[in-house]
Order: sequence, then C-alpha cells, then structure tokens
Amino acid sequence: MRNISDTITRLTAMRGRTVLSLQRHDSRLSDIAGFGSNPGALGARSYVPENLPRGAALVVVLHGCTQTADGYDHASGWSKLAAEQGFTLLFPEQQRGNNPNLCFNWFVPEDVTRDRGEALSIRQMIEAMVTRHSLDRRRVFITGLSAGGAMATAMLATYPDVFAGGAIIAGLAYGSASTIPQAFDRMRGHGGPSKTGLQQRLSAASPHEGIWPKISIWQGTADNTVASSNADSILAQWQGVHGVDAGPTRKETVDGHMRKVWCDADGNELIETYTIAGMGHGTPLKTSGDDGLGVAAPFMLDVGISSTRRIAGFWGLADASEPDLEKAPRRPASGTALLPYTPAENVRAARVAQPQPDRRGDSVKSVSKVIEDALRAAGLMR
Repeated sequence: MRNISDTITRLTAMRGRTVLSLQRHDSRLSDIAGFGSNPGALGARSYVPENLPRGAALVVVLHGCTQTADGYDHASGWSKLAAEQGFTLLFPEQQRGNNPNLCFNWFVPEDVTRDRGEALSIRQMIEAMVTRHSLDRRRVFITGLSAGGAMATAMLATYPDVFAGGAIIAGLAYGSASTIPQAFDRMRGHGGPSKTGLQQRLSAASPHEGIWPKISIWQGTADNTVASSNADSILAQWQGVHGVDAGPTRKETVDGHMRKVWCDADGNELIETYTIAGMGHGTPLKTSGDDGLGVAAPFMLDVGISSTRRIAGFWGLADASEPDLEKAPRRPASGTALLPYTPAENVRAARVAQPQPDRRGDSVKSVSKVIEDALRAAGLMR
C-alpha cells in the first residue's frame, strides 16, 4: 500500500493519454483463428508477404501498454521490412478483459510459466504460423516494447528451445516481479532479485539444455517509465547462460549511439546492447533517409536509429549492406530447432478454449481490486 498513490498517478496518466497507435492505419495484418486452446485469451494478428519462400523466418512482435498490434506495426515498420526481406510476422495482441491498459501480464506468474497462460497462447500461435506457412523452425525470433519487452524476456526464458534470438526494448528481466506493486517498483529500478537470483530464475524457467537465443537489449537514458537499471538486469541475466565476460568484447558508435557487443570465442555475437542517449520511453526509430522505416507516434520515437532494421540485421534477417552491419562476423541465429508440440502441449492445443475469469490467481486479483477501488474512490475510474 505504500506505493498506492504512485500507482494511481501512473495509471491515471496512462489512461489519460491519447495514443495514436491505438488507431488502425490501413493495416497490413490479418487475424489468426483456431491456433489452439488459447488459455491466455489473447488475440493474434499476422503478416505474410506475397510469394513467401518456403522455409522463411518468423518474427514475433509484442506491443507495449495502450498499444495495438496494428498500431505498433504501422509505427515500427516491421511489415514493410518483412515485405522487403521475405519473412513473416506474428503479433500477439492483449485484450482489455485481461488487462485494461492492454499490457501483457509479464508480472503474473500464471502468464509467464511454460505451458500456461499467455505464454502458452503465444507458443500456440507460433506453432500455427510455422505449420501453416512451412516456416523454418530454426529461425523464430521475438521482440517487444515495455510490457511487451518484459513478456518477450518471459517467452525467451520459458521457451528458449523455440527462439533463435530475441530483442527487448525498454523491458524488464524475467522473474523480476510477481505482483503489481513489485512491477511498479522494478520499473522504477527499486529492489528485485540479485544477479545470481536472476540467472537462477532464467535457468529454472525451462528444461532447456541446448543453444540459448542471442539477445539484443535497447534502453533510453532518459526513460522515466522503465529505469535503465532494468537493461543492466537483463544483460546480467543472459550473461550467465551465454557464459560471457562481464565486460563487452567491443564497443562502437552506431548512428550516434553506443553499442556494446559480447561474443563467443569464435567471434559470433551473442548479446548486444544499445544505449540511446537522451531517449525517453519508447521504440527507437529512424524515419527518414534511404534506410528510414516507420513513423513517429507516442512511445515510437524518431531518434535517428532504426531498432527494427538493426535488430533484424543482428538476427541475420536484413541485408547487411548498411554501414556498421558488416563490421563483425555473424552466424545465422539458429538455436535448437523448434520441435512439434510435446504430448502435453498437444492435449492443451486440442481443447476448446473456455473463458477463464480466475486464471490470474487470487493474490494478484486482490491487489488489482485495491487499485481499482482506489481509482473509483478518486473519481478516476467507473
């Protein structure tokens, strides 16, 4: 309860913003239906370019709070890049029945556990895309902004066997919060598990024993919503499973911003971080020039560097003809091939989805009720 006034202030500001990305803009995306039991009750949108080659890659894109799949795609330029380079996109989409601010529930244990909740829904969507479009199971990637970035870390932690790479923009480490008050504390950079604790939570999230996904981490230095210390926590968490040194293999400046890279003994890039000087909370964009992509909008910030294009280049999906993308040796990101469903997953996928109003657990619901009651008492919520 000590953080209730701060929580109310943040929720009120979030509810009061006019967010352009909520609007539809001549969407390129299509709905996906019948992808499984969908225990997380998520929506699903996709983009499949014309004349898609067999064995194309798949990128999963997770929007931030108050955003929609269509709005995030329009601003980030992911579908434009996918059309240029010949890969497919999956956009899981949060529903207001799950979270009134359209945030993925990255702080709810039920939703970030392997084979449960929202995590399983996204896993089912991926399987549907891979099988329906004959995609390459070795080239499945995931990225997200803010709550979507935190959910991306959860997917990478719980299904490292599914993904060859991930990119987290203004996100949080896996397992850093399990309640709403903890979520707000971690966003401000307060408290949380130690480096060892974070690494243990990542290792315990799945039975994975193979190659771990390569990771791209993006953070603005002027982000007052998700403190920059969260990027440090994500880095520390993934340094453990990749077995790299604390210090980077090299540093370089890309489009005026600091990039650090951690490589294996053969020079293959495993982790990269981008520190965007003076940027607030949002996805970094470069909207002008020959390599411009996307459009500026709330939480979609034109700072002269395209995270969309750079992330795709890091994964080996975009042409490496732009400056800086050819500087270092790169192997195509290829983790353990995404296997068909396990028997347990097949049973879940065969079930008809049913409404699950109590799926988030009594403890989280009680905290939510306290906050909602406080908002109503203050006249901020009906």
